[in-house]
Amino acid sequence: MSSPHRPRSLPWGAMARLAGRRLLFAAPVLLVVTFGVFAIAAASPFDPVKAYAGTAALAADQETLDRLRDNLGADEPFAARWWEWLTSAFTGDLGQSTVMRQPVAQVIGERVVWSTLLCAVALVAAVVLGTVLGVLAARRPGSPLDRVVTSLSYTLEAAPTFWLGLLAVWLFALQLGVLPAGGLTDTASEQVTAGQVASHLVLPAGVLAVSQLPWFVLYVRQGVGDALAEDPVRGARARGLSERTVLLGHALRSGLLPVLTLIGSRVPELITGALLVETVFSWPGIAAATVEAATAVDFPLLAALTVLATAAVLAGNLLADLLYGLFDPRVKFSDM
Repeated sequence: MSSPHRPRSLPWGAMARLAGRRLLFAAPVLLVVTFGVFAIAAASPFDPVKAYAGTAALAADQETLDRLRDNLGADEPFAARWWEWLTSAFTGDLGQSTVMRQPVAQVIGERVVWSTLLCAVALVAAVVLGTVLGVLAARRPGSPLDRVVTSLSYTLEAAPTFWLGLLAVWLFALQLGVLPAGGLTDTASEQVTAGQVASHLVLPAGVLAVSQLPWFVLYVRQGVGDALAEDPVRGARARGLSERTVLLGHALRSGLLPVLTLIGSRVPELITGALLVETVFSWPGIAAATVEAATAVDFPLLAALTVLATAAVLAGNLLADLLYGLFDPRVKFSDM
């Protein structure tokens, strides 16, 4: 008799239909989100004309500012600006960033790679380390190791991400001097090398991973702990199987199923945390562009960044559902 936890053959058709349904759902969501961005930005107290002109706006007369406002289209209703941006975006033109003085696609293209690298490394590290610590804690509930891991997880869960970043800079960069405090490469370097990027990535990725770690630890601990108390696991122990086989072959498979859903739900927090971490460590991702776009009411850049973040959240939820459907025989893609 086959194991109930054995992964099934890949149902490509059902997976494609689920992805198609989610894509149809995502389209109106993205429309509403972008419309909301333009509406909120229009109500912002920041003046996009003065932000665009910079210090030159202090000495400019009102007539000059009015002409600049007309050139930027700042007096147009936000709905008209939204529709103009939307129709251009469908043709691949995301507009011109007024604060960066670059095409929006170029602004995002230069920064999203580094943000993606940071988030990917941090997420993998959080999942792997959280799984290991959660399993170790679940093996002996109430043991000193379990109490230490659980207490530390609850403590880190309440710690602000920016505080963890500042603490890491103080300890590893200023006190110990073993890791760079920020940036992408060394100060005197004129080239971006893999070695420099790796050394500069350790602190920001580590801080971001630690900020996400508590949820994975607690979920794995709870899931594996519940699996160890189930009848199939007890039966495996009664048959004389080793504790390692029982843990890795039975309890871990069942206990990790909730983690698959958690991966998708943590994407919004991961993005928010990445923005804070990039700011603390001067990581050349999209954080600086997001802050400048918000304070300068840069409509095209704000809309594009919001679409990117929303799409990442929707993709994370889709990935979690696909993984859950693949590894849990009780779940059907048609019911999602």
